[in-house]
Amino acid sequence: MRNSDRIDVHQHVVPAFWADELSANGGDPSGWQTPEWTPEKAIAFMDSQQISTGVLSLTAPGVVGWRGHERRDMARRVNEYTAGLVASHAGRFGNFATLPLPDLDGALLELEHVRRTLQVDGVVLLSNYGGRYLGEPMFDPLWAELALRGMLVFIHPTKPPIDVMEGIPGPIVDYPFDTTRTAVQLVLNGVLTRYPTLRIILSHAGGFLPYASMRFAQAGAAVHGAPLTPEGVLHDLRSFYFDTALSTSAAALAGLTAFARPDHILFGSDYPYASEAMSATFTRELDHQISLDVGRRASINRANALALFPRLSRC
Repeated sequence: MRNSDRIDVHQHVVPAFWADELSANGGDPSGWQTPEWTPEKAIAFMDSQQISTGVLSLTAPGVVGWRGHERRDMARRVNEYTAGLVASHAGRFGNFATLPLPDLDGALLELEHVRRTLQVDGVVLLSNYGGRYLGEPMFDPLWAELALRGMLVFIHPTKPPIDVMEGIPGPIVDYPFDTTRTAVQLVLNGVLTRYPTLRIILSHAGGFLPYASMRFAQAGAAVHGAPLTPEGVLHDLRSFYFDTALSTSAAALAGLTAFARPDHILFGSDYPYASEAMSATFTRELDHQISLDVGRRASINRANALALFPRLSRC
């Protein structure tokens, strides 16, 4: 494999029309700045990091701040804009569609629209919506539809329902925490048991999930009781896919590769919310980890993603 074949499953689209309206619709409560972005800058970044394809998603806070039909309208605009990029830049971009949650009816309508009319590779969900996490019963109709349609799901963290610490924007520490929170709830509340065909990618190596997986399995099974068992919880936790965005240090990769299935680890950059320089640092870390042999590194960079995005094998 050539490094230029990397598939980046964690790359963000920042449409100008969305960024321009964000501050009037709640802004970004995480405290992180919205970066400047254009398709041309994204392609230049990918070329510099030997990335063939970036699968684009709208990051937190998504369209949560918009209200009523304006939220549905903004999700539609983002999805159609991103689908246009996929069509006009053959092979360079993919598309995780945005759903207008917590409007469940609107989300189901938009899911049907993107599935039937747009070239999308799956959907992006935030880790919580107004403090409601993805394993709660209110989301079950959505999970049922996603499983029925075989839709790939990318879960991106957002600000948890706690105050941001002064001087420490949410993406630094709160985001990995919130990814962990929603992933553990999905397993302990039985979502993955009810819908075993779901394919879900967790951002940033799953937050703290690999590191604390045994704790979650043992304590979760003890609290919930039958039919949960520690072995069953661990099995479901390992069914997630994990991207490497900001998570390629020796310590992070040691935990991730010890826990995750070898074919469930995917390359991610988090560009442009992680700057070009920051993303490049983590890519170099991945390329120089002596714990990874050539085959394992090739699988992370491309082969594992092709199993989830088969259309890219034809690009």
